[in-house]
Amino acid sequence: MGMTITEKILAAHAGKKEVKPGELIWAKLDIVLGNDITAPIAISEFKNAGAKKVFDKDRVCLIPDHFTPNKDIKSAEQAKVLREFAREQKLKNYFEVGKMGVEHALLPEQGIVTAGDAIIGADSHTCTYGALGAFSTGVGSTDLAAAMISGKTWLKVPEAMKFVFKGKLSKWVTGKDLILHVIGDIGVDGALYRSMEFCGDTIENLSMEGRLSMCNMAIEAGGKNGIIAPDKITKEFLKGRSERKPVFFASDKDAKYVDVREYNAAKIEPTVSFPHLPSNARPLSKVGNVKIDQVVVGSCTNGRIEDMRLAAKIIKGKKVHSTVRMLVIPATQAVFMQMFKEGLTEIFVNAGAAVSTPTCGPCLGGHMGILAAGERAVATTNRNFVGRMGDPKSEVYLASPAIAAASAVTGKISGPEELH
Repeated sequence: MGMTITEKILAAHAGKKEVKPGELIWAKLDIVLGNDITAPIAISEFKNAGAKKVFDKDRVCLIPDHFTPNKDIKSAEQAKVLREFAREQKLKNYFEVGKMGVEHALLPEQGIVTAGDAIIGADSHTCTYGALGAFSTGVGSTDLAAAMISGKTWLKVPEAMKFVFKGKLSKWVTGKDLILHVIGDIGVDGALYRSMEFCGDTIENLSMEGRLSMCNMAIEAGGKNGIIAPDKITKEFLKGRSERKPVFFASDKDAKYVDVREYNAAKIEPTVSFPHLPSNARPLSKVGNVKIDQVVVGSCTNGRIEDMRLAAKIIKGKKVHSTVRMLVIPATQAVFMQMFKEGLTEIFVNAGAAVSTPTCGPCLGGHMGILAAGERAVATTNRNFVGRMGDPKSEVYLASPAIAAASAVTGKISGPEELH
């Protein structure tokens, strides 16, 4: 029996010829990641274990991005723990305010992660890097501590599901819409501890930004990881960027999947996930009249330059509705600078939006856009649980940058076509 791309990567990192679903393995890691919420606990456990040095100062990454720029004294202390540990350990990949970005946008951009890698991070959306053809998954802070010491992690080889998309995408439909459609189809636990493999001619023609968005939200269906086999788009993205030589894996034709689902991509509409689960997905044509108070364009899901270009294209020459607050948050400093160069920042500011330095802030209800009771937000983020972005009586509607920008103009959930 052949192996899936995920099984091949795990076998290579476990030093085995093959692995099978359900098998427990020790896997060597290429990159170990922590942020300002999860890493302080891991650092404490690292020291409690008597460890003196991380396994490799070039392979441990610390990025304070959730409550930074520091929201309050407690968040400042959290960030200080990372800063001091990074200096003590002489970590190569430590990114502070002014240099940092939202972690899952920054690492691919900087070439720190690459195809064929095995990566863990103490953040559930670490599954993002599967878009590069890597195995990446989120872990807890104690697992992060152990990995910082040993450079290894233990895990169970996941079963695999395959999602095949065929056909050309309709106008305004993005990778975000595809993954919301999938989660709406299978539910928030439909891929529980399974590898979610995305393929088909639709995916082959999808941009790297779209692929990163899809793999980012694999966890919202319970997935252990999301992954897309490397192709010419992957190789072009990694060219001149990847710090290490990429290794390209692909699933065997006789690889085993517990479920294979096929979708006619041409029939998928722009999609919106209603409160309070990502699986509560509806096509735009069935959304109805939903008035909103806030729009957020950004996050590790949709804060890349393609996302900013799309939102700016729609809002150019228009104004944010008088009853709406629009926040635009580029995911990295490089995206921020590119926005300036292309005139996107000016478009957003002229429209009446607030443009922020990179931060995860509003996505997790940390800062920079907290909702009051009864308020509704359209966000390009990845979660809309009760109280996710503020008061438990507030509501978050997940959507693409196209829907978010159009909604900011109309004051209600809308598609770009409604602006003409």
